[in-house]
Amino acid sequence: MSRPNQGEKTRAAPIFKAPKTPAPLNPIPSSSPAFGTPAYPIKPFNPVAVPAKASILPVILPPATLRPLAFRTFTKKHSLTLTSSALQVLATFIGRHCGTEWREEGLAERVLEEVAKSWKNRNGGVIVDGEGNDLKEILKNLEGSMAGGRIVASRELSRQNSLVLGSSQNGEVSHTRLGLRPSALGREDSQSSLGMSTLDVEDDEEDEGLRDPRKWLKVIDAFEQPRLVYNVGKKHFDRDTSKPSLLPSASHKTQVFRNRYNLIHQRLLRNESFQTSTFETSKATLKRSSSTLATTQQSYKLTPIANLLGRNGTNHMILGLLTISPTGTLAINDLTGSIALDLTHAKPIPEDGAWFAPGMIVLVDGTYEEEDSVGGALGGSGGVGGTIGGKFVGFFVGGPPCERRKVTLGLTGDGDGGVTAGGGFGWVDFLGVGSERAVGSKMRKLEQRLLRPATDEDDIGGKGRVIVAGELNLDQPRTLEALRKLLGKYAAEPEEDTPMTFILMGNFVQDAVMARGSAGSIEYKEYFDGLASTLSDYPTLLQSATFIFVPGDNDGWSSSFSAGAATPIPKKSVPEMFTSRIKRAFATANAEAEKEKGKKSDGEALWTSNPSRLSLFGPTHEIILLRDNMTSRLRRTAIKFSSSKPEEEDVDMAGTPVATPEPEPEPEFEAPEMDVDTAVQAAESHIPDPATEDALATDLHVARKLVKTILDQGYLSPFAMATRPVLWDYASALQVYPLPTAMVLTDTEAPAFCVTYEGCHVMNPGSIVAPGRRGVAKWVEYDIRKKVGKVREALF
Repeated sequence: MSRPNQGEKTRAAPIFKAPKTPAPLNPIPSSSPAFGTPAYPIKPFNPVAVPAKASILPVILPPATLRPLAFRTFTKKHSLTLTSSALQVLATFIGRHCGTEWREEGLAERVLEEVAKSWKNRNGGVIVDGEGNDLKEILKNLEGSMAGGRIVASRELSRQNSLVLGSSQNGEVSHTRLGLRPSALGREDSQSSLGMSTLDVEDDEEDEGLRDPRKWLKVIDAFEQPRLVYNVGKKHFDRDTSKPSLLPSASHKTQVFRNRYNLIHQRLLRNESFQTSTFETSKATLKRSSSTLATTQQSYKLTPIANLLGRNGTNHMILGLLTISPTGTLAINDLTGSIALDLTHAKPIPEDGAWFAPGMIVLVDGTYEEEDSVGGALGGSGGVGGTIGGKFVGFFVGGPPCERRKVTLGLTGDGDGGVTAGGGFGWVDFLGVGSERAVGSKMRKLEQRLLRPATDEDDIGGKGRVIVAGELNLDQPRTLEALRKLLGKYAAEPEEDTPMTFILMGNFVQDAVMARGSAGSIEYKEYFDGLASTLSDYPTLLQSATFIFVPGDNDGWSSSFSAGAATPIPKKSVPEMFTSRIKRAFATANAEAEKEKGKKSDGEALWTSNPSRLSLFGPTHEIILLRDNMTSRLRRTAIKFSSSKPEEEDVDMAGTPVATPEPEPEPEFEAPEMDVDTAVQAAESHIPDPATEDALATDLHVARKLVKTILDQGYLSPFAMATRPVLWDYASALQVYPLPTAMVLTDTEAPAFCVTYEGCHVMNPGSIVAPGRRGVAKWVEYDIRKKVGKVREALF
């Protein structure tokens, strides 16, 4: 390669030549090494599209300052629940990008409005959580569309977020965001961005794809239920974000009782009997008052156990946990201390109306008595956090009064679900299906449109029915015969009137699996194969109903090491390896229906835990499913009061005193209704039998006593840990707060009943094979619209 001569002038390549530009209008040179400005300014591709960026002075915005505006935008307008973490993320974002003008210029309101719309377009659910990636992605997209604290590309942003519905991760479509299951997302806000807010298409869209009420049925496993803890300081519920474990530290056991006590204590203080008046009425006013309530009404006060020290001979009312002390005597504990309890002269309230056993939280009214000779550490240490010297002599013992569901959720009205302005925990999502305040009214309207009301008062036909059968011992041949009678009765009805769901509850074997050698894993699977064969004979039910299976204490796998004893609850569902044949029967029935009728059938079998929850139309209907023989356990561990009259006692087979029923039912209960088939009625004698009438009255009394004990305690296992083990990290799933709409308590040692207490309808189907009656099948039929169940019987 030849080099250029020294005389020749080297020319630069055309690409390196400076472009010819007109002389700048500013005589000052535009290039300055000190300020780093370019000699030739770079021209943007579209100067009109980029506005002048105004200067923003970032500020630190406290979440509490932003909370009223966020509540008005997210909750009032868009029916979304904002968590504290999401509020913190939004406050940081608005303070950084909107600056000091976030309130005066309305910048924060526009940002919150756009975030709420983007969240609903993503179908993120009712709860806006700041710990996930969804909110961060929305704010990241929003940040690129803001200039000077203002959103300049809101239409493009909404369209961009709406495309997330079809996004995929690693080649798989996100079914959660696609919304294959019904969600609580309203359509009016998502349609407004498309100019469809004035079109009345909401009802048509919902009716087209979600006409079947079973689409709004959700089974909530106890291990998947949100773990909520009551915060005493905030007087609200917090979500426990720690990872649960089957073998947690010992401190978690203490937290179980602490949460139970705090929940009952706040519920008790909300009761009218424990609320003091804010003003004092003069004695003259009381004398002139024509109402006797003004003189008899009084408010009760609770005294912590630690405050009993130095108050010998004074009367107090304490709330605490009944326990057995190391010395074998009865004691009562609260969060401040423990004291010996003397119930020699105590009287239960109501008398023989509830059980009181160690492990229950009770109210005791009595007198504190100090020891004559204070013995050192126990009496003179102050007592905070320890045992108090002396004893507490109780005169009256009662359970904490129950609280109705509408009071807990802050609702008013009978069934319309009107929302009050304040009070209650209506914004708390207890089951992860949406809070009552957010979606309750919408779900009730949807329920009225989808569930056909009964034409006759005695007729509860149609889709709005739940069939409950208990104690299906598949190793007993007569059980399958009774089940065939039950299924055949409903298979004969028109397909459009098929019940919504069938709940089949264990124990599915009479003895514990692999505990006594009579039933191993192979035999256990063969029993379920026989159940699958029985279900296959009724394809119409498999195609149009949901079957839910709840295990008992004798089912696998926990019963393999319990040998028939009480297993820890919550208890996981039956392993899938035993239930594969049943799922195959449902798949075959759905395939045949699609081939014959040309439409897709979606009958399914769901295996859930014990206990579990059944949610229908979001928070509108909540049904607790529990399989436990509580009656015998309560009879073994309950306290016997000496105030009961010995001449009224009559020992039954279990050696437990049977109380004489009251002549009139308590006002808070509704008598259970019995519906017997005509064939059974004709086979029985029609001569009035006083013994039969007394037996029915006694069964009703036992049912009321059991229901009142459980619902007043607000806990599904009100026993000592040694009597009924509980998984500590999942104990929140045992809380009965707020009261459910209905509760299925399958107890084979109690009579079958349907009882309503404080608005909660409790049902016990008993065993599907009626004990002591030859060839009689028994189950419970629950009407969702009327919230009333009936005990059904039929001959087989």
